[in-house]
Amino acid sequence: MTKMDIIQRSITLNRRTKGFYIVTSEITSKLPELKSFSMGTLNLFIQHTSAALTINENWDSDTREDLSDIMDKVVPESSSYRHNAEGLDDMPAHAKSSLIGPSLTVPITNGQLNLGTWQDIQLAEFRRSPHSRTIVCTIQGLRS
Repeated sequence: MTKMDIIQRSITLNRRTKGFYIVTSEITSKLPELKSFSMGTLNLFIQHTSAALTINENWDSDTREDLSDIMDKVVPESSSYRHNAEGLDDMPAHAKSSLIGPSLTVPITNGQLNLGTWQDIQLAEFRRSPHSRTIVCTIQGLRS
């Protein structure tokens, strides 16, 4: 018998410095109920304004380094920002976070995230000093 169900939990990711990091398995390991959903969605919402979530290439680590370099070119660190109380990387981190966004929705099929072959969930950390990040995870769908 299947039934519609919703589960919501906040999880904390490991501390990381600036860069793009694959976090798919770190997230799914903290959501064991995911395996009991035959079909549905997982919504992830990062509760921070200087980091973001994205889905991107998982095969070549150069893509993550290139993404970080691209973001630095689009929004360079500069002392000309008015908001700099927490350091020169703070305002650029807020701008980069706004460009990428705080949330993702991923389909669930047969107890697994239905990502493409070369896709993974990535944390985009924009601050140089290590930060841990909290993500609100909401699973919604049919549970068997």
